[in-house]
Amino acid sequence: MTTYPATLQEELLKFLRNDQVSANDTVLANHSKDESYHEWSTPDLVVFPEKAEEVSQIMKAAETSGVPVIPFGLGSSLEGNVIAYDKGITIDFSSMNRVTEVRDKDFLVKVQPGVTRSQLNKELKKYGLFFSVDPGADATLGGMAATNASGTTSVKYGVMKDQIQSLEVVTPGGDIIHTGSLARKSSSGYDLTSLYVGSEGTLGCITELTLRVYGIPEHVMAARASFPTIDYAVGAVISMLQAGVPVARVELLDEASIRQVNRFNDTDYIEKATLFLEFHGNEAGLQEDVAFMEEIVSSHKCEAIDFEKDNAARVKLWEARHNLAYAYIHDSPGKKMMVTDVCLPISELGGAIRHGREKMTELCLDGGILGHVGDGNYHALLMLDMEKEEERRKAEMFNEEIVEYALARGGTCTGEHGVGKGKMKYQEREHGKALPVMQAIKEALDPKGIMNPGKLIHNGRGNRQ
Repeated sequence: MTTYPATLQEELLKFLRNDQVSANDTVLANHSKDESYHEWSTPDLVVFPEKAEEVSQIMKAAETSGVPVIPFGLGSSLEGNVIAYDKGITIDFSSMNRVTEVRDKDFLVKVQPGVTRSQLNKELKKYGLFFSVDPGADATLGGMAATNASGTTSVKYGVMKDQIQSLEVVTPGGDIIHTGSLARKSSSGYDLTSLYVGSEGTLGCITELTLRVYGIPEHVMAARASFPTIDYAVGAVISMLQAGVPVARVELLDEASIRQVNRFNDTDYIEKATLFLEFHGNEAGLQEDVAFMEEIVSSHKCEAIDFEKDNAARVKLWEARHNLAYAYIHDSPGKKMMVTDVCLPISELGGAIRHGREKMTELCLDGGILGHVGDGNYHALLMLDMEKEEERRKAEMFNEEIVEYALARGGTCTGEHGVGKGKMKYQEREHGKALPVMQAIKEALDPKGIMNPGKLIHNGRGNRQ
């Protein structure tokens, strides 16, 4: 049971309405989990602030009482990032969901953290602009910043940290700070924006984001290219990047995943290692880029290539990619999905994916492999019967195998899902003597250890369950 002072809820109600503070069992249960396979844990309270000043007051009350605080977007994280293992207060940012300013001539937009990617792009379309980061899930932008999200378009436009101009952050002590300006670049002071991006709510609460946006391309074309092996597919991507082909998206699906796509979407794609590609540009330039791409993939034994030029077919192609996880879930009733990711130098990616596929087969695990091959990131999707200890043990063994393979070749334990709880055990192995520096930053900025404890790095606070 909770150990926080009983007066805390009364303190919160001094500046929040009754409907902004909840201890309702259903509300608590909805905030006890994310989309990962990790164990659930309910917070003591869920609060729904509507402005930064309310977040500031919440933080002051929490710090005074020493109560843990967990920032929460939509719960679409995949490594237990928002699960309240130390109980405390979950701050749900769904009521802070306004696009506050569009500076179209500066290619900037200001948003509150609860704004979702699709909501923002719907607003930006009026100005002929779009926000580039596409992680698949329609996540909140605050959550995407907290985990430094990535996705299918990162090969051309970059990841979340590349799109963030400035942040408004509420510190554990309740101060409201701004980490940057509207200027495109700066050499002034420490780069606090980069410090908070990817910090997973362990240093403060993001209450506003200033984001970089782009003009909607004149023409878009998508394609599917099938290869006899994963190595040939990855080799084709490396050659395209070396040749400077401006590909906007390039996703790899292994044979098992294409088979699952066909079952779920009633498609008849060739069941081989396949690249899903997309190109953005003007009509003349696009034709040249696509022709060059065709030459390159042919030299890597591409067996078939199909183009999707109209919008409906293109949407169907990317829906098939984004819905792959649901395709596996739909075909595996009673099982839970474990999704993991690693990232390596692109030159090492083919071997890494082959190694992952071999280990999956060796351990008799059900699942598939897909990847953002343009930036060296790949995911493994495993379907597990969580009631079977042996199956869970094999999945953990598989995860450790692919992480160790990545780290041994200069890679990282996670390219975009974040560390959360699930990958904390790899932090010392990956960062070495840099880890104590991170811990020192955590202790300096959050001396009472109230911000999302037990996530990202060890901070000495034990679970209070």
